[in-house]
Amino acid sequence: MARQKSKHFSYISVPSKIIPFHHSLLFKSLKSSPVQTIQFSTSPKLFVLLLFFLLFLTFQLGIHLPFPPVPCSPLFSNAASSRQSIHIWQRVDVSSNVSNEFWKQPNGMAYRPCLEFSEEYRLQSVVMAANKKKYLLVVASGGLNQQKLEIVDAVVIARILGAALVVPILQVNPIWGDESEFSDIFDFEHFRKVLADDVQVVSSLPSTHIMARIVTDKETPLLKSPQQIRSRYLKRFNREGVLLLRGLNNKLSKDLPKDLQKLRCKVAFQALKFTAPIREFGNKLAARMRSRGPYLALHLRVEKDVWIRTGCLPGLSPESDKIIQVQRKLHPELLTGRSNMSSHERKLAGQCPLTALEVSRLLKALGAQSNTIIFWAGGKPFGGPEALQSLTSEFPNFYNKEDLALPGELTLFENKSSILAAIDYIVCEQSDIFMPSHGGNMGHLLQGSRAFAGHKKFISPNKRQMIPYFLDPTLTESEFNRILKSLHENSLGQPELKMDGARRDVTAYPVPECMCNDTDTRSTV
Repeated sequence: MARQKSKHFSYISVPSKIIPFHHSLLFKSLKSSPVQTIQFSTSPKLFVLLLFFLLFLTFQLGIHLPFPPVPCSPLFSNAASSRQSIHIWQRVDVSSNVSNEFWKQPNGMAYRPCLEFSEEYRLQSVVMAANKKKYLLVVASGGLNQQKLEIVDAVVIARILGAALVVPILQVNPIWGDESEFSDIFDFEHFRKVLADDVQVVSSLPSTHIMARIVTDKETPLLKSPQQIRSRYLKRFNREGVLLLRGLNNKLSKDLPKDLQKLRCKVAFQALKFTAPIREFGNKLAARMRSRGPYLALHLRVEKDVWIRTGCLPGLSPESDKIIQVQRKLHPELLTGRSNMSSHERKLAGQCPLTALEVSRLLKALGAQSNTIIFWAGGKPFGGPEALQSLTSEFPNFYNKEDLALPGELTLFENKSSILAAIDYIVCEQSDIFMPSHGGNMGHLLQGSRAFAGHKKFISPNKRQMIPYFLDPTLTESEFNRILKSLHENSLGQPELKMDGARRDVTAYPVPECMCNDTDTRSTV
C-alpha cells in the first residue's frame, strides 16, 4: 500500500493552549528586522547574547519556543479528538511500566509447537492425493473469526471423508454486508501449500463435477466422531462426488483423534494467513503502537447488538437500559442462552460483558498504571464515547485503528468489516498483553494463537467469581485489588493442561495435543 505524500510537519498535532499569543509576536519581530539578520552573520557574540536574552524571556514571561520537548512522531498524526491530540503529541514515559509486574509474561513451561503426524496419517495422505473423485463445498457464516473456525472444521471433515476441499465460500453477513471472498482476506496459495500433505485444496469444482447432484443437509447435525461423519455422508458422497455443508459453527466435536487435533492447530495457526496487504497494514499499525513502548490490547464488547443478544444491561443510565429491554422484546430470537434469567442473574453467572468501569477496575487491580498504552478493538459502543469514559479517564493513552491510521489509509477498507476485523486481530495478536471483555470467537482464537506463539500473556477475566466483589460497596480499594489479583493468578495465559475427560478446543488450548516441552519426545515444527 502506497503511503500518501505529505509534509512531515503536517503530522504534528499540537493543542492550541501550548502556543501562547505572544509567541507569534516574538518571532514576527525577529523575522522583520534586517539589522538582526546582519548581526547574526557578522557578530557571533551578539548572536549568543540575543539567544541568552530569548531564553531569559522564555523563563521569566512564560514564552514557549516552537519545538516540542521530544521529536513528534508522524505515526500518530490524525488524532480523532483534542484529548487524543494532547496524549499523542506528548510522548508517554513508560520506563516504569517495563519493570512493572503487570507486564511480566507467564511461565510457558518451555512449550513449543509440535505437529508431527503419525505414520498411519502420512500413509493415508498418499492415498488421498491420488483420489480426485470427491469434492467438499463449505459455506462459512458469521463474522471473520467464526468463519475461521468453520474453515478449520471444514478442512478436518474433508480429511475424514478423503475429499478435496473447494475454497470455502464466505456467506454475506446480513448485519455487516461484507461481500469479501476467501482470497480477499486469506492468502489462498499459502493455505493450499501448507495443507498440501493433509487435504487437497482447489479453487473451484472441476468441469467433471459441475453438473453433479450435490449431497447436502438442510441443517448440519452435530458431528460427534469420524465414524459418524463417514456413516452419514460417505455412501452418497462416493456416488455423487460433491457434498455441500453449511452452518458448521460448533457442530464438529472438540474431542477427536490426536492427528485430527493437530490438523486443527495446523489450519488455525499456520495455514490461515491474511493476505499481504492486510498483514502489511496491520503490522504498520502494530508498529505505531510498539513505537511508544509495550502495549495492552482490549477486545471490548459493548455494542448495542451485544447487549441485546446477551440479555444483559449496559448500566449507563435508566434510559439506555430501557432501550435495550425494548429491543430485546421486539427481537426475542436474538437472545442467546436461557430466556428465564434476569439480567442481574446473568451478570452474577458471569454471562455478561464487562462494562468500561469494570474493565478499568480490573486492570488497575492487576497492576496496570495510568500511563499504560492501550489498543482497543470492537464495534461502535452503545452510548457513544461516554460509554467508555470511565475507562479512558483512567487510561488516557487509548487508541483504536481509526486513531492510528493516517488520513486516507482506511479508505480502501470501507464497508469491509471482515478486513477491518483482520486488522484489529493483527494489532491485538502482536500486543504484549491481550484481554477480552467477554467471551467470543476473536478471544478464543487469540488465546490459542498467543499460546501457540509461546504463551504470550492473555488475561481471562474470571467474571463469575469476581462480579460479587464489584457489587460489594464495603470493600476498600486495596482489599478489592488484592482479591481480584488473587482470583487471576492462574488466568494469565499459562499453559493449561487438559484434564482426563475434559473436552476443550485445541484452537484455544493447544497443549498438549499441538505443543510439547522438553519432557516430551515428540518432534517440533
